[in-house]
Amino acid sequence: MSDEAAAQAAVESADLAARSLHQRLMASGHERPEGDACPICFDLIELPMHERSMVTVCCMKRVCNGCILAARQRGMDDRCPFCRTAIPADDASMLAIVQKRVNEGDAEAISFLGDKYFYGELGLAKDVPRAIELWTEAAELGSLEAHNELGHVYYTGDGVEEDKPRGIRHWQEVAMGGHAESRHNLGDVEHNNGNYELAVQHWMITAKMGDQGSLNGIKGMFKRGLAAKAQYAEALMGYRDAVEEMKSPQREEAKRLGL
Repeated sequence: MSDEAAAQAAVESADLAARSLHQRLMASGHERPEGDACPICFDLIELPMHERSMVTVCCMKRVCNGCILAARQRGMDDRCPFCRTAIPADDASMLAIVQKRVNEGDAEAISFLGDKYFYGELGLAKDVPRAIELWTEAAELGSLEAHNELGHVYYTGDGVEEDKPRGIRHWQEVAMGGHAESRHNLGDVEHNNGNYELAVQHWMITAKMGDQGSLNGIKGMFKRGLAAKAQYAEALMGYRDAVEEMKSPQREEAKRLGL
């Protein structure tokens, strides 16, 4: 085979792989993962999850604010609402618990510790290389959050040499697993690159998961004539349905109290 023919074959192979990835990306990840549900009430946690829930370091469970409020109302302010373990009194105690779970190979604990190194929390000095090392390990063990964080740092070059394709690959990996934030980020990428139809496709998926940012993105595109009225209507209906399904009296009370 000549060099020219080999180059053409390589291009065709790359195009085929890209089309296959796109098909898989758009055909999967329409449902949020089981880990997005509160382990107490079993309902999916509202988005954005970091505002509507809390990770308990003792068991690495993400508990919704409604169940946290209910536990406090029962006098459990000093205990984990899920496993009933006493809440660590200080950063050193919390770090010791996290490190124990890290040593046991807990993917979410490893990712959590990566967060703390990245932001310099729990008494740790900010250490981006260590954070990336931990996130990489956690991602290999299956942590969706770790993939998402790696996507952010590589795409934006935040503390590491910028590598947008690498960041996108991390987001794609977990978007296919239903990770809402990563899917929304892929929509941002396509929108910024002028690929508006692809942006709508990504944001449509996350709007139907209850992501307001994605709904607003489609709304803005509709106002600029970049998305059809039917697309915005579909996104709005899906968003409303998702939000309604995630509501509960306890969660609404938690919002009212600013929890």
